[in-house]
Amino acid sequence: MTQPSPAGTAGHTTPDTIYVGVSTKMYLGYKDSLRWLGELRREVDARPALGAGRAVPFVIPSFPLLPAAADILAGSPILLGAQDCGWADGPWTGEVSPSLLSELGVRLVEIGHAERRQHFGEDDAMIALKVKAADDAGITPLLCVGEETAGPASGTESGSSAEAAASFVYGQIKAATGGDWELASRLVIAYEPVWAIGAAEPASADYVSDAVKHLRGQLGVHGLAGLPIIYGGSAKPGLLPTLDGVSGLFLGRFAHEAANFGKVLDEALAETGAHGVARNEQG
Repeated sequence: MTQPSPAGTAGHTTPDTIYVGVSTKMYLGYKDSLRWLGELRREVDARPALGAGRAVPFVIPSFPLLPAAADILAGSPILLGAQDCGWADGPWTGEVSPSLLSELGVRLVEIGHAERRQHFGEDDAMIALKVKAADDAGITPLLCVGEETAGPASGTESGSSAEAAASFVYGQIKAATGGDWELASRLVIAYEPVWAIGAAEPASADYVSDAVKHLRGQLGVHGLAGLPIIYGGSAKPGLLPTLDGVSGLFLGRFAHEAANFGKVLDEALAETGAHGVARNEQG
């Protein structure tokens, strides 16, 4: 797996940094979440090389877990994330403001997930408000984007090509930032083809790599070819080493077994180690 240098994104420490993250959605209860967070912490603690910051783990539990999660993860390289945020402080019943999330130690927040778009009616205008509010609070927006139908290169027979998918995703990024490419430089992009979310298998490595390549080409016009772009959508162990130009994985249900999270961390560390060897040989 190879990837380009990133464009100054918050939390991105070196050109070869790989992100490995997981969201629990609503699959785990409170006690199970605490147990699982402890197991993830032990997986990370068993890999001291993560402290170098070239492979960055992040965890996104549900809102009620955030204070306890911050305590469990304290002192580790694991970034704490939130699954969503509101767009402002004030009279918004049931919402959680980015400023409050920041107080709780949240470092990044999912915005624009396909489930939020489809089931909660979140449109481009609302997503743009949330991206701006999170950035203003000093939290990295983890912007979720992806086409709805599968393309031929994914192994299906109909739908958009990887190039068309990249154009669609580029439009989502532009809408989420209002065309403010300086703001866009502080995002982490989670490329999650809607058709791959919850599927038995992820999109093919060739399809993902091709879509991300085309997307980087379009972002490159704005000096953002190196923006961190991670893949999500039934991602699991074994996928990361097969990808080209992708900055990591956003895991789901496969990482609800902490050992699988550890396996992907090992893959990420192996990739960053390979980059280090290459740089030494070139020097």
